[in-house]
Amino acid sequence: MRGRFWRRGVLLGAAASVFFLAACGGGGQTGSAPAASGGGGGNTAAKAPIRIGISLPLTGSFSDPGTAAHKGYQVWQKLVNANGGLLGRQVQLVVKDDQSDVNTIVADYNALISQEKVDLLLGTFSSKLNLPASAVAEKAHMVYVEPAGGSPEMFSRHFHFLFFAQQATAPHQADLFAHWVCGLPADQRPKTGAYPSQDDPFTSPVIDGIRTQLEACGVKTVYKQIYPPDTTNFDTIAQAIKASGAELVAEGAVFTDGVGLIRSFQKVGYSPKVLFETSAPSETDQFKGAIGVANTEGIFFTTSWSPAASYPMNREFLDTYHQMFNGEEPAEDAADAFAAAQVLQAAVEAVGSLDQEKIADWLHSHTVQTILGPLSWDADGAPQQAFILAQWQGGAPQVVLPEAVATSRQIVFPKPGWK
Repeated sequence: MRGRFWRRGVLLGAAASVFFLAACGGGGQTGSAPAASGGGGGNTAAKAPIRIGISLPLTGSFSDPGTAAHKGYQVWQKLVNANGGLLGRQVQLVVKDDQSDVNTIVADYNALISQEKVDLLLGTFSSKLNLPASAVAEKAHMVYVEPAGGSPEMFSRHFHFLFFAQQATAPHQADLFAHWVCGLPADQRPKTGAYPSQDDPFTSPVIDGIRTQLEACGVKTVYKQIYPPDTTNFDTIAQAIKASGAELVAEGAVFTDGVGLIRSFQKVGYSPKVLFETSAPSETDQFKGAIGVANTEGIFFTTSWSPAASYPMNREFLDTYHQMFNGEEPAEDAADAFAAAQVLQAAVEAVGSLDQEKIADWLHSHTVQTILGPLSWDADGAPQQAFILAQWQGGAPQVVLPEAVATSRQIVFPKPGWK
């Protein structure tokens, strides 16, 4: 999921006392080259950097979350290198641009493994790209920790080296939202629901999970539509949903499609009582800039990360991100990427080597503390925790469920009309 939210004002702090060690390389990839290892003694091989291969959608339709993920990885690299590196060696990121293309990403990971001969791998953004990329890693018997990609198809293959570094798979990422709707008094609960979704291996299962649960508690489905990823005009969809009389809309949206449907809702004069979107509302600055901050009020989404959480390294992640990127607030995809790197780091340090089989075995049997909270996995690499439910309130996202980590004790319902 993807996921991606929370901007300046939620949690601020002094910049972490670390040193920037990343530099950009040339050619068709971005290489983050470390400074020379300090200390004396060891041989040349011991001082060689640990090279971690990654292909990300830095251009193309997934470029926004792909760029955010890249920043998250860079923040992790900076912090780990400032603290002595990994296994006493500096970390170098070997990053390729897959251009949001499934064929390119296969070529990229094959090249990272067979030509670049990287020591470790980290994953890319979206189930669409992680599906083929993880298959390359599995064939090579290399651990593949992905920061985004909770499609059920990822885990039905029973891969041994695959691990998803978020709290839940796609069908269960919106469970708290569905539970809240079903828990409303019968006379307040929406009676009808509409479920448009981009044709994407992540978004569709999330929306199907919501629809199935809401149908079970009496919310009648009056509209269901899968639209192509390249859809740019949502007027027809918006008009059809309006005509259906749906009181609740749950959309499987990445970003531009989420914004596009809202704009079309405004154009046709329709505002549901409840609006949920995957991913799009978590792109905080971009989302409120695209639809207007007043129009964000009451929109639900789920998220993997909160900047207010007191999980290990969360403060350091925020402070270092602010320092590296001129005060910019991290998107959720940046936090997810950082967490994926934390997972890999924990396993490597625990086994004390780069042995891929030992790393995978350790992750299958241990819990890792991350900035998303504790993460653990089943035999197929699927996580076993729960996502956070957030809602836009007063111009900013707030955690509303679970109550134990809520930043707002109220839920805006029904959603106000468009401004």
